[in-house]
Amino acid sequence: MSVTIKMFDHVVLKDGREGAVVEIFGDQEAFEVDIGSSPEDWETITVKREDIDKVIPQ
Repeated sequence: MSVTIKMFDHVVLKDGREGAVVEIFGDQEAFEVDIGSSPEDWETITVKREDIDKVIPQ
């Protein structure tokens, strides 16, 4: 994936979960993503670039 991922971009993971990028590590090698539909059920997870299926820029 050669797309540049930016803070707060919406991403779809290969497992179907969706979330927003809240932290970028290294040279776009890993990301912290808030998964969930609202603050009440958000979960922050760390994913690798290869775990991301699609990026929807904000």
